Amino acid sequence: MMETNQKLPLRVGVIGVGNWARHGHLRVLDLLPQYALQAVFSQRREAAEAAAREYHIGRVASSVDELIDSADIDLVVVLNTAPQHAQTVKRVIEAGKDVYCEWPLTTTVAQSQELLELARARDVRHMVGLQRRVAPHNRYVRDLLAQGFVGELRSVRMHVSMNYLQALRSRALEWTVPPENFSSVVAIYGGHFMDMVFAATGWPVAIAALTPNQFPSVTIKETGVSMNTTAPDQLVLMGMLDERAVLSVHIEGGKRNGSGVQIDITGTEGDLRITNESAFGDVGDDYVILGAHGDKQPLARLDVPQGYHRLPASELPSAVLELGELYWAYAHDVSHCTHEAPDFADAVRMHRLIDGALASFSTRRFMFTE
Repeated sequence: MMETNQKLPLRVGVIGVGNWARHGHLRVLDLLPQYALQAVFSQRREAAEAAAREYHIGRVASSVDELIDSADIDLVVVLNTAPQHAQTVKRVIEAGKDVYCEWPLTTTVAQSQELLELARARDVRHMVGLQRRVAPHNRYVRDLLAQGFVGELRSVRMHVSMNYLQALRSRALEWTVPPENFSSVVAIYGGHFMDMVFAATGWPVAIAALTPNQFPSVTIKETGVSMNTTAPDQLVLMGMLDERAVLSVHIEGGKRNGSGVQIDITGTEGDLRITNESAFGDVGDDYVILGAHGDKQPLARLDVPQGYHRLPASELPSAVLELGELYWAYAHDVSHCTHEAPDFADAVRMHRLIDGALASFSTRRFMFTE
């Protein structure tokens, strides 16, 4: 990948002004001094104009091409829907611009692999929105494991549930219904949270999975229109980490009550438990890490050391701060020629894993991930 001594701030153009763009990206980019919001484009011009006023964005572009081709843009942030990613990202790369794309990168492994190869050929930097891996709590857990807090890893168990993506959905989420859009609970949340935990524990070498569909008909509440779908809304994945440790993952959408995250890590010398009351954290809804080293010890809270927090002070929600850590990591990569922020290669790897889980369920076979 291209190494530069490019000076900060990085000049940013944003394509797409949906809910997550407004809730997350624009607030983070406005917060961080490493970035300058230069331009924004949305198919709904009034939405782009409102965003430009609120987040001090230099101008509203009249088209995707105008924004991408602007001489004062260093990084193009692609925030439209997953079915639109491939075409938009390809256009950015062909223009020789560095690019961020939201996860999922594309709807197929083949398309994502093509973008990865094209980015490498054009020598542009690329980043994908798998931000949870660089969250302070996850980097701390990764370091605890590397330092031998639990000893040799024996098992990892993760359960993630959320209220989102039930049988009744808003019109803004209609694009998540068709299975070919690769935008189900399994694709979006499974990708995010498995990437998070595997960044700390290491990747599975073999998996078997269940990926059932329990909401075969989804109704759009604004219109009352019902749509049939086979997109999975649960993932139960079992596997092996490094051919020794046991892995268990359960992702479920549409949970009415008691949503959240719990990760249990067991080792030969100790244990860790990481919890969060929400799969999409609000203000102050931070991850709690509990741990014990030794035998028959009570789990005690392990506060994340202050040095793991790298952002300016703000009142932003915890899920948005995770995104801020990703942008911080990317700016550091650019200025120091490091490689912390996840990129298209990470997206391809995760997409292959999810496809392997889907294939495992359809064929009832154990799948090797490498």
